[in-house]
Amino acid sequence: MEELLAEEVKDLGGQNVQVHKRSVACEGDLAFLYKANYNLRLALKILVPVYEFQARNEQQLYDQVMKHDWSKYLKIDQTFAIDNTVFSEYFRHSKYAALKTKDAIVDQFRNKMGRRPSVDIKTPDIQFDLYAYKDQFIISVDSSGDTLNRRGYRDVGHQATLNEVLAAGLLKLAGWNKDIPLIDPMCGTGTILIEAAMMGQNIPPQVNRHDFSFKNWSNFHPTIWNRVVSEGKAGIRKSTLEISGGDIDGDTVLMANKSLKKFKLNDAVTIQRTALEDHRPKTPNGMVVSNPPYGERIGRINTNEFYKTISDVLKNNFQGFDAWMLSSNMEAFKHLKLRASKKIVLFNGSLECKFQKYEMYMGSRENT
Repeated sequence: MEELLAEEVKDLGGQNVQVHKRSVACEGDLAFLYKANYNLRLALKILVPVYEFQARNEQQLYDQVMKHDWSKYLKIDQTFAIDNTVFSEYFRHSKYAALKTKDAIVDQFRNKMGRRPSVDIKTPDIQFDLYAYKDQFIISVDSSGDTLNRRGYRDVGHQATLNEVLAAGLLKLAGWNKDIPLIDPMCGTGTILIEAAMMGQNIPPQVNRHDFSFKNWSNFHPTIWNRVVSEGKAGIRKSTLEISGGDIDGDTVLMANKSLKKFKLNDAVTIQRTALEDHRPKTPNGMVVSNPPYGERIGRINTNEFYKTISDVLKNNFQGFDAWMLSSNMEAFKHLKLRASKKIVLFNGSLECKFQKYEMYMGSRENT
């Protein structure tokens, strides 16, 4: 996904864009920072690095953090928290490194002002990010707060199996655009279809979100932020889209349609309760993008047998379509009995998955 995210960043106006493993670095002004949070579909967090140093033990870590002036980012009456990612033989426990960083920050305030800011790990005003590789440390200020995959079309507490950012990435990897009819015949709560509709109508992914951490920064500029929001909403194009899906589970279909209504997408997307075998496309060609269900959602059918059913349905009902399937079940993939023309390794959280393309032309070839 890194290369795709880099293109998004460049299109928004990011400068000196560099691709790293699991991240993209760039330069930009305050307006770009706001635009990145509001518009990027493939980013989970927008971090602003503020301090780099070396440390090989807890005392060095504490002393180095004490050297930096944290009052530039954190006020005494604000709460804060420290997220952490540590890959170091010198610090076996990442939470301990975060704890020493927290101690140094609060001790600096206490020494200067006689009191200290409070920690709030759930809803902090200011979120710091601690990253370490071997003895190299980077502390960043998190401008986003909640991860940016939380678009707002799901109910609080609802856990979808497919991350929204990953769903948007699948569509970009597959080469989908708004002129291509799209179907997900096993859509669950509709993540792929909703992301497609937002892309197709150029709806900013954070159009309904109001809480970003940068709003708690001392340099927050409401005028610039309001201009970014206005420009984003002005770019929305309510065009007609051929996007549809179905699922055999009535509860997930209800949730999917509820999400569509939240973003006023029920005119752009059709999701119905339909068994996979009964799904018939309304166009002679197009694209299928799907993350097949597992566990209870496929009922009593054996997973391998279900994947065999998927291949039968694709061959019989979706001739003329390109079908893209995402799954972490490598054994089940073998039972699709179709020859993949493209295979991409991805991660859905910690799960290693494959995203595979099948070209469903007349008399699709089977694996031999």
